[in-house]
Amino acid sequence: MRRRIVITGMGMVTPLGAGVEHVWQRLLAGESGIDYTTIFDASNFPTKFSAEVRDWDISQAGEDPERWKHHGRHTLFVVGAAKEAMHDAGLEEAAIDPTRFGVYMGSGEGQQDFDRFAKMMVAALENGELDVARFTKAGLELLDPIVELEQEPNMPAVHLAALANAQGPNFNCLTACAASSQAVGEAMELIRRGEADIMLCGGAHSMIHPFGVTGFNLLGALSTRNDDPQGASRPFDRDRDGFVLGEGAAALIIEDLEHAKARGAHIHAELTGYGSTADAFRITDTHPEGRGAAACLRMALADAGVTTEDIGYINAHGTSTSVNDKVETLAIKQVFGDYAYRLPVSSTKSMMGHLIAAAGATELIISVLALRDQVAPPTINYETPDPNCDLDYVPNEAREIRCQHVATNSFGFGGQNITLIASSFRD
Repeated sequence: MRRRIVITGMGMVTPLGAGVEHVWQRLLAGESGIDYTTIFDASNFPTKFSAEVRDWDISQAGEDPERWKHHGRHTLFVVGAAKEAMHDAGLEEAAIDPTRFGVYMGSGEGQQDFDRFAKMMVAALENGELDVARFTKAGLELLDPIVELEQEPNMPAVHLAALANAQGPNFNCLTACAASSQAVGEAMELIRRGEADIMLCGGAHSMIHPFGVTGFNLLGALSTRNDDPQGASRPFDRDRDGFVLGEGAAALIIEDLEHAKARGAHIHAELTGYGSTADAFRITDTHPEGRGAAACLRMALADAGVTTEDIGYINAHGTSTSVNDKVETLAIKQVFGDYAYRLPVSSTKSMMGHLIAAAGATELIISVLALRDQVAPPTINYETPDPNCDLDYVPNEAREIRCQHVATNSFGFGGQNITLIASSFRD
């Protein structure tokens, strides 16, 4: 028999705050975590706002800030999320075999030190020309080796392994906006194959810095609704003009059902379906027929052993870009047929922005909460219907639903597609 995988712990640090229950209540209330950017001076950028993690530091997770002073924002966020997830799972006193406990993260790169970089550039300029030798010399004098090491995307997974004494498999994948969903799916497969009994999985990212914002602005991907930051993320609305860049982290404890039962763990839900495909098309454009997204949904349904009408809610990728929302809608209609019009679909990116690599795991937790409470969170800022987006997007107000199975989609640059399905646990 295939091993069953259950979710026993959840944690998050997001633009709507830290703590799963706190964030969930703000989502149900339709509150926004988007405002003008304060991490750096964005006043001269085409997009002057973002979804920052505000009023939080790692001391709130019980950690000494001095210990983590050289670490990136994303690492701090995921430490906070992971500690909440491990506490939720009751791991502090649990007798866990550390060699059967692994980590799988979908985390992005660390933040650049722009102050030192600017000083290096100034030192390297002579008569308007860049002197590479002087640039290198300045770098050797100015850069901190620990800070530079923390740029590596695998560092959050390394720190979490030490924090949790997880001596089993340790991986990080960076598949853009699908990364943390893929990390959860691959962690699930590791347990199914018998290579681990319990996994700490999820993701973290912070791209709210000059390079990150510049890159997305050049791609034309970010909203420029600078006069209304809270109204800027409007998935599936006709007047959407791009996504809102966010940051944060989410972590889950998933484990073999028998392992969870043996230690008396509380089970939030069963993780039943995982689909992973590639568009094999273009780097920044989703295939116009939604072939990868549709195939991913079908794969997850087959993996979970459920029918289309078993799914009671979809937490959409729903970025608020013209192409993504149209193609995701098309893919859902291709897979679910007429039932798609009766299926609640919402995008919580309307409230917390796009957490990039951390988005998928965050939205999986939200989907599990929707399953638990039988409530679909809303898509806020939905005002003007788009003929190309004609499904039920749970506009502006949370709604009671009836469901036993929920799905969440994550579609990343490069054509990465992930769908995860969570189900009410039944022994």
